[in-house]
Amino acid sequence: MRDGLRMGGELGSAPAMGSDKRHTPRVVVSASLAYDYIMTFPGSFKDYILPDKVHVLSVSFLFDSLRRLRGGIAGNIAYSLALLGERAAVVGAGGSDFAPYREAFDALGIDTRLVLDVPDELTGSAFMNADRDGNQIAGFYPGASSHAAEVSVLEAGAAAQYALVGATDLEVMRRHTAQFAQSGCRLIYDPSQQVIGCPAEDLVAGIERAWAVIGSDYEYAVLEQKTGLSVDAVAERVPLTVVTYGDQGSEIRWRGDAMMIPIAVADPVVEPTGGGDAYRAGLIKGLLLGHELPIAGRMAALAATYAVEHHGTQEHAYTASAYVARFDAAFPDFAGAVDAGALVPLADPPAVPSP
Repeated sequence: MRDGLRMGGELGSAPAMGSDKRHTPRVVVSASLAYDYIMTFPGSFKDYILPDKVHVLSVSFLFDSLRRLRGGIAGNIAYSLALLGERAAVVGAGGSDFAPYREAFDALGIDTRLVLDVPDELTGSAFMNADRDGNQIAGFYPGASSHAAEVSVLEAGAAAQYALVGATDLEVMRRHTAQFAQSGCRLIYDPSQQVIGCPAEDLVAGIERAWAVIGSDYEYAVLEQKTGLSVDAVAERVPLTVVTYGDQGSEIRWRGDAMMIPIAVADPVVEPTGGGDAYRAGLIKGLLLGHELPIAGRMAALAATYAVEHHGTQEHAYTASAYVARFDAAFPDFAGAVDAGALVPLADPPAVPSP
């Protein structure tokens, strides 16, 4: 072992259920599906928000770009998992405008059978405003998302090794958290942006049922304010706890032991939106491969870097060999740890776009 946190068989991939691991999804993701409206502000928000005037806040930003792209937490995680050779099942609901999204995911080999079509609604929409410092002001219109509560994930969870519940409609999060826990798979609880909207009792219930909890340092601060549970307290309740710190890297805790994971340097940072979702995909893929956490964490860091180098959360692409070559260059102490043969996608990846 190169560096701390050896898990042996406990953390590594569990026996796959189903006859064909390349067709039975080992990962199920229940979270938002959306079209992202991404706006980029060339300045810094803090220069326009006066602390002594927040009680009468009225600001307007002139953005220098606007794009409508596929997004949503479930979609973003499944997309990066597909690039890493892992077929995920996505749980959610799409509106009357969802057909192109589904077609793109079907072409990538992503399982969309648990995505409901809701013809009298629009697909959820996220409005993300980012400044040059990586700060974000975001809003979300759920659209069809609430209908995903009608989908049972018991069967999919029973056939999977990992299931992630991320930010979406609160009732969807509530039901799928309980069902995944009942199904027996390893539940990754990731309330992310919904940590603000979730009632404290929902957050506590999610943590108590989880095998892992993931969030940013800000989200953990909000969680502590609402529930009284610090990062340390969460780590006492779940085997795996992950805290992300943006360009400062991430911290992974496993049963009382902790380690910092460095970033893979971006060239350059173009748009921070979606980096956290790609991080989660890289981490999950590393866990499925049975890697020790220093390796799985670095796989997550590199997956995140690819995402932040492009506008949009699903606009990056890479081949398995390119990913491994960059991993070895970014983390020379771990060179050779990741095998490109384990990352071969089920379908040809999209053409690699220019940053």
